[in-house]
Amino acid sequence: MSYAFFYDVPGDERMYEQVKAQIGEEQPKGLVLHLVVKREAGLRHFNVWESRQEWERFQQEKVAPAVTKVLAANGVTEPPPRPEAQEMDLVDITTGT
Repeated sequence: MSYAFFYDVPGDERMYEQVKAQIGEEQPKGLVLHLVVKREAGLRHFNVWESRQEWERFQQEKVAPAVTKVLAANGVTEPPPRPEAQEMDLVDITTGT
């Protein structure tokens, strides 16, 4: 079953690009959709994965290490708590070409 959720982070676009560069360009197994939008207090990430397990694996293997490395490079030595995910009930996704 698909796993759809969003979460907010206090980072800005520059830090997001740094994390994205650390993760790399390879499409992660199980990712259906990743969308990031600006908010007043940071960024909101919307995600749809084929399963929660695939997201958890990617988060542990790629996202968390990349965030830790970028934060350390920016002088943040204590990693922040993992953002609280707000699950969504997915009805449909349509993508363009």
